[in-house]
Amino acid sequence: MGQKAALYCRVSTADQTCARQEVDLCAFAKRRGYKVAGVWKETASGTKDDRVKRRAVLALAQSGEVDVILVTELTRWGRSTLDLLHTLNDLQAWGVSLIAQTGLQFDLSTPQGKLIAAMMAALAEFERDLLRERVRSGIASAQARGVVFGWRPGQRIKADKLEPKVLRLVAAGQSYRQIGRQLDISKNTVLEIVKRNRANDAANERREL
Repeated sequence: MGQKAALYCRVSTADQTCARQEVDLCAFAKRRGYKVAGVWKETASGTKDDRVKRRAVLALAQSGEVDVILVTELTRWGRSTLDLLHTLNDLQAWGVSLIAQTGLQFDLSTPQGKLIAAMMAALAEFERDLLRERVRSGIASAQARGVVFGWRPGQRIKADKLEPKVLRLVAAGQSYRQIGRQLDISKNTVLEIVKRNRANDAANERREL
């Protein structure tokens, strides 16, 4: 009996169909001698993480119910180079290969698979660097246009209103968690109020000096 294969198909929008991918993958599986365990089809953007069918296929791989996952293209499976690398590492640990219809087989136990993984790791780092640079550039450009980041007066309406109560309770020795539960705010909000108050006091002291 041949290896069991999970066929994964994905389209990005509701006006598209997985029919062609399914036909191609079934034919590919037949040529390779795989036993088709099932076809998983979904409509989801390639960048989204909430892909129910992909999670189902990964669960099958983890439980050892399939030996390979077949896709028409790597873009049908991975959200990014980093995501692809992470799932490949998981699949390797479970002894499952990811095979694209183009003939690329991602088995990280082989020299070819290790080489491809190393290249993808480098590309993933490059993607992260590009993203960080774009974020920094975007922030600098926005600040040059006068955009102010962070909270400004009037935006912390609830926190500002509760500040006197928070400070009184802190002075009474209550913990940030207790205060948060009592006033229906998060512990972090209590911490921010205290930090802001201390910063204002320090600034006032410097001005008086």
